[in-house]
Amino acid sequence: MSSSFPCRAGCAACCTAPSIASPIPGMPAGKPAGVACVQLDDALRCRLFGRPERPRFCATLKPGPEMCGHSRQEAMAYLDALERATRP
Repeated sequence: MSSSFPCRAGCAACCTAPSIASPIPGMPAGKPAGVACVQLDDALRCRLFGRPERPRFCATLKPGPEMCGHSRQEAMAYLDALERATRP
């Protein structure tokens, strides 16, 4: 995946589709899959981006053609399938 692949404005699929097991400010138990993170602002941008409070999991997700597809719907479908495939 290219590190220069830009995030799609108004997408936030990676902040909605996956579950996050670690604490997030405002979500001390993490978040379930399919639930938008409370740290998304009105423009669907992460308020914690680049900050130490941002969960480690979030920093591992890198935007790229495979994960992001051509639309938010494609990104949600890809991440949902990944979530189901890695569920314990």
